[in-house]
Order: sequence, then structure tokens, then C-alpha cells
Amino acid sequence: MKEVLQEEIRNFVTASPDNRFAGSDHPYFEEPLVGFAAADDPLFSDFKHIIGEFHLTPGEVLHEACGCSVEEARTVICWILPIAEATRKSNRKAQKVPSREWSMTRSHGEHFNTLLRIHLSNLIRSIGAKAVAPLVAGLWRPVKDPRVGMASTWSERHVAYVAGLGTFSLNDGFITEKGIAHRCGSLVTDLVIPASPRTCVDPWNNCLYHRDGSCGLCIRRCPVGAISLQGHDKEKCQAYVYGELRETAGQLYGVMETGCGLCQTKVPCETRVP
Repeated sequence: MKEVLQEEIRNFVTASPDNRFAGSDHPYFEEPLVGFAAADDPLFSDFKHIIGEFHLTPGEVLHEACGCSVEEARTVICWILPIAEATRKSNRKAQKVPSREWSMTRSHGEHFNTLLRIHLSNLIRSIGAKAVAPLVAGLWRPVKDPRVGMASTWSERHVAYVAGLGTFSLNDGFITEKGIAHRCGSLVTDLVIPASPRTCVDPWNNCLYHRDGSCGLCIRRCPVGAISLQGHDKEKCQAYVYGELRETAGQLYGVMETGCGLCQTKVPCETRVP
């Protein structure tokens, strides 16, 4: 089943016309990475202390959506959708606002990611198993926590970490073997699938700054100074991305969700683990 699901995700990304810019054959995303996490991995419980009690475990996701016991959750399926090379190249030139291609990927590409969540969930349900994608099932919500700041009830990045797909970074991104410029997705199922190994020595190992104190180029790339050697100012970043950019790039490109991504392009971790 593991190989079947991996191939299904890859085929959907490769073949779906929804993974294409309007009027073009150019994709939003390149070949995905896929990982699997055991639903009872202790890290999911640890997140209630690291992130907050509000962060759901896989068992709570399945219980909330299906009414079943939390023990029925067995596996979390995760994927990384690397942003296409042409889009990344266009955003390398950006200094204040993201490129049109980047903004289209953040808006329409994320819609494709939602379609992938739905497609995979329906496939699993068609064989009689349970499947819930928290971002489709209405279980994701933003949380402003006094201790950690901006957070949510289901972090796609943290779930991907449990599945061995990468580590965190100075700018609060997630660096995979295909880099930091990507979108994440996940779902919870009662299918039993072997977990992917976590090979990194710590949760920040793929980030050059955290690994040896070098780099920090993402600091210079941020147009509003939301990244420093102390980390990522989530509120300053959010105010820019969901405030100013909606008024500028959003109106220019005709989308509400423009993203930014300057700190994810023209940096050593854009496409790889440096």
C-alpha cells in the first residue's frame, strides 16, 4: 500500500491539469516527496507542549471527523510539493513583492494541493478505510498563543518533520532534500503503513545557520525585517503578507493569497539541503 500511495500522489501531481498555470502547460509543482508517520509517534503528543494544547494529534483528527476512537488513527501521510523552477527563478529577482508566478502558485497552486488532499482521501475511502485531511475537514484554524505567537491546530510543517521529510529553519520554513520552496500537505488514516525514518540529528539540522552559524541570507531577503538571528517575527511577517501584499501584489495579480517567498528563493536552501 505504501508504494501504491506514493505512486498515486506522484501521478496526480504529474498528470493533473489542475497542476498547471492557466492557459499553459507549465506546472505549479514538480515531482513530490512523500513520507509516512506513525499516528502514535510520541512527537505528536510532544507538540502539545512545544506548540500548544490546541495542536491536534492524529487520533484527535480522526475522532473529530469520524467519531471513532483516537486509537483507530494509525498513519499520517505527508507530501512536499516543490515549487517549479521557472517560478523560483522569477521570485529570485523580487526585492519587495513576490513575482506573479509565485503569487499564482500560492493561490491557485494551493487550490491544487487541496484537490490532492481530496483525491487521496477519496481513494483511501474507496477501499473501505478512513481518511481525513485536516485542512479539508475544517479542523485547521489559526491560533494566536501568548507563548508561541501565531500558530495553528495542525501544522503541516511539524507533521512533515515527524514523517522524516526535513527540518526547520531560521526563517520558520521547512528544508527538505528538495529545498525550502514548496507547499506541504497531509492526511490521517487508519491504514497501517510503515513509518519513514527520521535521519536528521536535530529539528534544525538542514539549516546552515542552525548547523554551524553560517549563512543567514534569508535575513537579507526579507523586505520588512521580519527575520533576524533570533528567528522569525511571525506577526511582522503576517502583517506584511496578509495586509500590505494583499493591497499591492494582490490587486496587481488578481488574487487574495499572494504569499511572499523571498526568504525561500535566492538562498542556499532553495532547492536542496546546503
